[in-house]
Amino acid sequence: MTTELGPVSRFLKHNFRHFNAAALIDAADGWTRHLDKGGKMMVTLAGAMSTAELGITLAEMIRQDKVHAISCTGANLEEDLFNLVAHDAYERVPHYRTLSIKEEEALLERHMNRVTDTCIPEAEAMRRLEKVVLAEWMAADAAGERYFPHEFYYRILRSGKLEEYYQIDPKDSWMVAAAEKNLPIIVPGWEDSTTGNMYASHVITGEVKNVHTVRTGIEYMTWLAEWYTELSASTSIGFFQIGGGIAGDFPICVVPMLHQDLQRENVPLWGYFCQISEATTSYGGYSGAPPNEKITWGKLGGETPMYVIESDASICAPLVFALVMNQ
Repeated sequence: MTTELGPVSRFLKHNFRHFNAAALIDAADGWTRHLDKGGKMMVTLAGAMSTAELGITLAEMIRQDKVHAISCTGANLEEDLFNLVAHDAYERVPHYRTLSIKEEEALLERHMNRVTDTCIPEAEAMRRLEKVVLAEWMAADAAGERYFPHEFYYRILRSGKLEEYYQIDPKDSWMVAAAEKNLPIIVPGWEDSTTGNMYASHVITGEVKNVHTVRTGIEYMTWLAEWYTELSASTSIGFFQIGGGIAGDFPICVVPMLHQDLQRENVPLWGYFCQISEATTSYGGYSGAPPNEKITWGKLGGETPMYVIESDASICAPLVFALVMNQ
């Protein structure tokens, strides 16, 4: 039985026929085939995809079980929640390319933190979240308990402590969807984030006594190794990388770590790979390392379905998601 295409998918299938447009179609079709064979998919989020409001489509992908794990930067983890509780106070700056130094300084004076064309309000977003998460950190610290960064946010979302501040429909928050599914999340380098800086400040002041109350990146890798080993024993795991950097580089290395460093035999390689990126390898951008280079590192195999979409992820990722969901 052939499923009728949704309107967005019909448009894309009819018009996206060549070059990066065709690569986008191929990658989405490959994702669907991977799932149809019983495979699972990890999505990695670099850049500022949460502030780009990728949650509008990603949340539904999570709810429809098209995504089974996420690796993201600390910024993407927190910025989905910033948008959830402070969206109405955000300001868009469409002429961001021509802002003068004086205009940038004026934004600073107003505590409007700019991410490309979008300004995040410090008081409504960052300090509002800090108040709630600090209480969770301190409670865990006092009880001698330790959790990963995303687990603290799951606890907050499930408690309802932020609900009075919601300013978008929670169905458009990928973190809300992830909490509902108890989705595995890996946040390498969480310390390099606004809330990571907040946490450091509260360790310095002594409000949080044990610096390890928030679990670390090495612990994320050891957890990921266990998760990958258990799941890959029965199903193939795919890897959809949005952008580059640590969000993608960290989790993809679990395979060579298991094989080369732990000397385990028959470690399954990633069963699908796609990267949306505009990085140019000849400029030294490791984030732009093409899939075939990953073969030499023991991450992918010669038979792995591999795709590269050389374009803007804020445009392409929602379209791939729409195709996978047949919207």
